[in-house]
Amino acid sequence: MGAITGRARRELVKAVGERYRTGTYTEKRRILDEFVAVTGWHRKHAIRVLNEESCQRERARKARPRVYDEAVRQALLVLWEASDRLCAKRLRPLLPTLVVALEKHGHLQLAEDVRARVLAVSAATIDRLLAEPRATARGRRKQKRATPAVRTGIPIRTRADWTDPKPGCMEADLVAHCGGSVEGSFVNTLVLTDVASTWTECVPIVVRESALIIEALERLRETMPFALLALDTDNGSEFINEALLAFCRKYNIELTRSRPYRKNDQAWVEQKNGSIVRRLVGYGRLEGLVAARTLGRLYAASRLFVNLFQPSFKLAEKSRVGARIIKRYHPPATPGARLVASEWIDGATKERVKAAQAALDPLRLLDEIRAAQHELAALAEGTRIHVAPTSNAELEGFLCGLGTAWRAGEVRPTHAKKKRPPRHWRTRTDPFEHVWPMIQTWLEADPERTAKELLRRLQSEKPGEFPEGLLRTLQRRTHEWRVSAARTLVFGPNGGQTRAAGQQVDAIAAGLAAAIEMRHAGSKLC
Repeated sequence: MGAITGRARRELVKAVGERYRTGTYTEKRRILDEFVAVTGWHRKHAIRVLNEESCQRERARKARPRVYDEAVRQALLVLWEASDRLCAKRLRPLLPTLVVALEKHGHLQLAEDVRARVLAVSAATIDRLLAEPRATARGRRKQKRATPAVRTGIPIRTRADWTDPKPGCMEADLVAHCGGSVEGSFVNTLVLTDVASTWTECVPIVVRESALIIEALERLRETMPFALLALDTDNGSEFINEALLAFCRKYNIELTRSRPYRKNDQAWVEQKNGSIVRRLVGYGRLEGLVAARTLGRLYAASRLFVNLFQPSFKLAEKSRVGARIIKRYHPPATPGARLVASEWIDGATKERVKAAQAALDPLRLLDEIRAAQHELAALAEGTRIHVAPTSNAELEGFLCGLGTAWRAGEVRPTHAKKKRPPRHWRTRTDPFEHVWPMIQTWLEADPERTAKELLRRLQSEKPGEFPEGLLRTLQRRTHEWRVSAARTLVFGPNGGQTRAAGQQVDAIAAGLAAAIEMRHAGSKLC
């Protein structure tokens, strides 16, 4: 039996204490055996408690007068504020100096006994007396949150506690499709992973609600190829509640939980959160019934594809040699193959798994996954599309494209990056637009003029209009003009060559333009 709370112990003492004190030797011995078994106390301590010895000492302890009363607390509060709210460890050595300074200037008047107690107080006592004012000053009140009784009644299971479990011992977790923001409501995915076979089930949950999780578990119990024997969850309120505890008791399912903030306790399901759910769905935000329905179609196809056609590694052992961790894995196998090889699965279930694997077309399942991913990607972007059922002609096109799909890069619509519009270097109005015909005339008359010479001429003809900072912009414009002039010189005014030849001439023209600029820059330096 698990540990009980202090309140329950006190109630138990009141319930059996009188019967223990008035009972015979045999009755006292029987009551003491049961009391020690329930509370976990030492036998001698239990005898003292039942005889009210410790209760009398506790009452005597409670009757002891307080040393640091409200007067000391108020004085410490004034001193704390006067020190600009120092922490207790820094305030304690300052108290003798600060008390004298405040009394000298008439800001503080303490009675002799209060003054003596203030100067004798410890840092820990200052923290205890000023706990509430400090919490209020920070903008929040310190509240003691009681541990729910249902949580204390659920035992903790770590990763090391799974010692060769049977199929049906599963870890459960929720994956949030919130898109990076937890505001509002969004769809979640309930993920269950069998520790023995790595068989994984995914169910979309419209909102984070315990009733929907229980409904999903009811449905999974009917569709999984093995019975649900054990369920290990995290400490979220959607799992740790009376409703799920009653559900597990009803079907004789062992319910355990991981340690708070220790994700390694659920290593099996945490690994599938990334390799299955995030790989299929991505990280976009999904909201509403439409997204949940589309996720359901995706998981209906991926459930068979992943569990019957996707081999995975399973850790066999892990050892540490100094700072090095050595891991050894079983040969890769599909979860379905592990179920077929398990001695805990009956023959009829094994035959159903084999028949399902033989009848399914993995490429058709993959095509259905891609179609659902297209719709999910559109929903994550805020649009909605309807994907019609795949026809045989479309499936043939999908199959024909598998050999060349690698050339397109990422093929999963939920992970493909959006195409960005072409970016132009010019982000402001061209300052030379109204004088460019004149500059072009100068270039046609003397093509070897540099951009710096052109800028000097513009500054002399239009003073104050073209500052030195526009030199780089004018260099770009003259470079473009020279490239265009070189193309016209080679091809003529109408072009007429192939695209490859045009690209070659562009490169030559750009080189000529750069050579002109470099030559004139070198002559200026000389």
